[in-house]
Amino acid sequence: MTGQRRVIAQILSAADDHPDVEEVHRRAIAVDPRISLSTVYRTVRLFEEAGILARHEFGDGRARYEQVAKEHHDHLIDMRTGHVIEFQNEQIERLQEAIARELGYRLVDHRLELYGVPLTKPKT
Repeated sequence: MTGQRRVIAQILSAADDHPDVEEVHRRAIAVDPRISLSTVYRTVRLFEEAGILARHEFGDGRARYEQVAKEHHDHLIDMRTGHVIEFQNEQIERLQEAIARELGYRLVDHRLELYGVPLTKPKT
């Protein structure tokens, strides 16, 4: 692995959000200003193909990434801010499995994304 790829891998590993490629690039050039945007694109694609990164499209027109999680989780996306909240809910998991069974299937994978706005208005 090249030094630049190592920097990009460290940026993605340390991310507690779901950055897009441009954000990964912004963080990477703070460490090594020689890293180009095209290097980030190529590296992210390579990591995605290798099953290291998961790609998400949260309806904001840009692909966002996270490390492939060891434990399954779902996402709630704040439509006002774009903030992504990860959550786990056993009731939802059981319901999805029951639905698949009722339709004659064994559930092997799924992805759940909820889109919402806060119940309270932001303070001005």
